[in-house]
Amino acid sequence: LKIHAIIGMLNFVGSWMSLEKYLIRGGNPLYGEVEVSGAKNAVVAILSATLLANGVCRIENIPNIADVTTSLDILDNLGAVVKRINKNTVEVDSRPVASHTVPHDLARKMRASYYFMGALLSRFGTAKVAMPGGCNFGVRPIDKHLKGFMALGAAVAPMENGMIELKADRLVGNSVYLEASVGATVNVMLAAVKARGVTVIENAAKEPHVVDLANFLNSMGADIRGAGTDVIKIRGVDRLYGTTYSVIPDQIEAGTFMAAAVATGGDVLVRNVIPKHLESITAKLLEMGAEVEEYDDYVRVCRRGPILHCNVKTMPHPGFPTDMQPQIAVLLAMAEGTSIITESIFDNRFQYMDELRRMGADVLVDGKVAVIQGGKPLTAAPVKAVDLRAGAALVIAGLAAKGTTEVEDIHHIERGYECIVDKLRRLGADIELVDQTEQVLRTAL
Repeated sequence: LKIHAIIGMLNFVGSWMSLEKYLIRGGNPLYGEVEVSGAKNAVVAILSATLLANGVCRIENIPNIADVTTSLDILDNLGAVVKRINKNTVEVDSRPVASHTVPHDLARKMRASYYFMGALLSRFGTAKVAMPGGCNFGVRPIDKHLKGFMALGAAVAPMENGMIELKADRLVGNSVYLEASVGATVNVMLAAVKARGVTVIENAAKEPHVVDLANFLNSMGADIRGAGTDVIKIRGVDRLYGTTYSVIPDQIEAGTFMAAAVATGGDVLVRNVIPKHLESITAKLLEMGAEVEEYDDYVRVCRRGPILHCNVKTMPHPGFPTDMQPQIAVLLAMAEGTSIITESIFDNRFQYMDELRRMGADVLVDGKVAVIQGGKPLTAAPVKAVDLRAGAALVIAGLAAKGTTEVEDIHHIERGYECIVDKLRRLGADIELVDQTEQVLRTAL
């Protein structure tokens, strides 16, 4: 019996992340101010890019989230010297790096681990990176990335043990046509920045974090033009240098707090934002009856009347972002009338709808289209975060619903939101983090 207890205890310890959950007592409007952290999608690309610097890179406004910790662990594993200046500033010296391999146990923790392919290939002419992990909302192949690498002269070895291996005697600039893929655009930029000659990325992704990476690389001495448009031109350079750089604010975190303010009928000032990055989100919230006031680096969001129904279609930037689709679905579930969400970016991103139904949402999903019959109040229920943004949406639903909602598998949420519990509590939310690890271990023993 003792042996079984010890085995059980070890299994529980190995899955500790599932033992934490949020308890949300909903029904309270959110009021006050909240500070948005640095952009997750920008910083994971920028940290990979530090591998290309012949010097120390000081990165500021870094969000204190799990994906950043994983990126820093990968850099450390490769041999970089990583120094935490404070919780939002880090220095990376990649000059000691000698390894070009990112192992499976690190790569599987986040999707953006594939950015190390482009960075390592650019630096060493070879890269060996395990297939990435991260949120699971359908098949997200990396064939576009590999197509870009091959266009620059890299060869792709047959996959073995889940590892992707790339090799190139010398990367050479070329014209690369992409299908507006953010990940592939970033990876080709990383690979091309030190390639011989000029690389032209056509139909490039235009998201703010693509522009932020280009600005970071240019601050290191790169020659990248056109980021933010659908044609990016990269003239390869021989050497990149250390730099100091501040990451842009996270548009999706900002949009999440904006949606939470609307869902609860509150009045929230969202600080440290770039309002232009929020235009598509702001437009939909206005259409739904919210009030949004824009200032230089903050927005004020409030709702006094009912939420109005509308239709939403996710699109590449500057369209409505797919990463805000679950959060907006919560609002539409509360709105009077019928709304339609069309997901044009990812397959199978409506997995979270089963959890939303537990809270009373009336939703019919057919492939990439969700039809929401609104007007029914959300009710508290035990739910699970199936991915990062879906988890944030369930938190919003819990804030709006009467009663106590339990959100499990919150490790997904903490991959992308810094101190979300503390930030929401400062806005008046009744939310707490409950850790059941000690209780479960006592039970196992």
